[in-house]
Amino acid sequence: MTTMTEASARFREFKMPDVGEGLTEAEILKWYVQPGDTVTDGQVVCEVETAKAAVELPIPFDGVVHELRFAEGTTVDVGQVIIAVDVAPGSGDAAAQAAPAPAEPEPAAEPEAPKGRQPVLVGYGVAESSTKRRARKGAEQPAAAAAAIQGELNGRGPAVPESRPLAKPPVRKLAKDLGIDLATVVPTGEGGIITREDVHAAAMPAPAQAPAPAPVPATVPEPAVTATVPAAVPGARETRVPVKGVRKAIAQAMVGSAFTAPHVTEFVTVDVTRTMKLVAELKDDKDMAGVRVNPLLIIAKALLVAIKRNPEINAAWDEANQEIVQKHYVNLGIAAATPRGLIVPNIKDAQDKTLPQLAAALGELVATAREGRTSPAAMAGGTVTITNVGVFGVDTGTPILNPGESAILAVGAIKLQPWVHKGKVKPRQVTTLALSFDHRLIDGELGSKVLADVAAILEQPKRLITWA
Repeated sequence: MTTMTEASARFREFKMPDVGEGLTEAEILKWYVQPGDTVTDGQVVCEVETAKAAVELPIPFDGVVHELRFAEGTTVDVGQVIIAVDVAPGSGDAAAQAAPAPAEPEPAAEPEAPKGRQPVLVGYGVAESSTKRRARKGAEQPAAAAAAIQGELNGRGPAVPESRPLAKPPVRKLAKDLGIDLATVVPTGEGGIITREDVHAAAMPAPAQAPAPAPVPATVPEPAVTATVPAAVPGARETRVPVKGVRKAIAQAMVGSAFTAPHVTEFVTVDVTRTMKLVAELKDDKDMAGVRVNPLLIIAKALLVAIKRNPEINAAWDEANQEIVQKHYVNLGIAAATPRGLIVPNIKDAQDKTLPQLAAALGELVATAREGRTSPAAMAGGTVTITNVGVFGVDTGTPILNPGESAILAVGAIKLQPWVHKGKVKPRQVTTLALSFDHRLIDGELGSKVLADVAAILEQPKRLITWA
């Protein structure tokens, strides 16, 4: 007779891991398996969204899926069991009868979250191009047939059965926001990958209902973060949007920062005409071939030089120990607006990079953020941040500190303005910089020196050589 102990040993539980530094919960975006499916060690079983990024979770053992504890769209605490797997299938019906019933447990019955941080499983934070999902064993014939039929309908001829439509996480989230089933979308991307434009096209009304709209250009951005609920009902006076994921994390972080660190913001308007000329010259420099050169690159380098001249600004306030933590490295954060909200990935050890290396790192950071592939590790450990509000035509702002950092530099729009140059009023390229800093550890003199150094370098870029 099978005992309860034997039955318990037969069923292994997979808990929601800590997929990033200090994260306590994650939302289940998509299940890739269902009860009865065979899974293997390392196979991705679901996609979850944390406050920092969307990641795929691989299971660390073989077996047959017995139970999914939570539905898609559910927010789960780290340490809670999300899936149960039969690791000894076929060992008898008695054990199966002795196994826990596949009912969602009461909150009191949830397993206690483990103390300390759980080990991160293989596959987290790895670039998308370097991971390959193992094919699911024992795939059901109806699913395989449906995949083949869908491939033929999409004009690709007899298709190789796939476990799910091919699409990147941001595209999957866009489809979810718009209520589009990816299985019904015709892919146009290379290798049969569904693109944003494909999802937008699928969301358009049928020609019989309305005139066919013009094709969606490739530059159309994804919906704003507020597009996490269906479109407003016609005539409705309000639309309520659940606060979760990145938006929830942003709100908590900004409130904590604003009411913990005493912010001071200083401003300076500077003639950057020579910097713009340098940018134009660097674009034609063979040493800068293959990387993107723009004003932000020179501003980032200027800030790094200013930090080198005034290292005390690159610090953090440790409230628990009542200490100022001086950082002897610069992890330069770049605030990026993405479809998932504001994120601040950072360039590790930016102070050691040459100008071409810094340009390459900036380009990779921005591209990864726009594609929604920024990992939690890329957003951890920042020491100082730049936010470029000028890309929106804004003159300047009073930025709030990224939690754990002591300074943030806002860069305004660069505009042609009348400016007194060599005793005469001439049209010059001008911008306004704003530096917010934590007044607990940075006095006005130090903050002013850093801001003045950045401005002086942008006015006379040759100081990058003489001051570096």
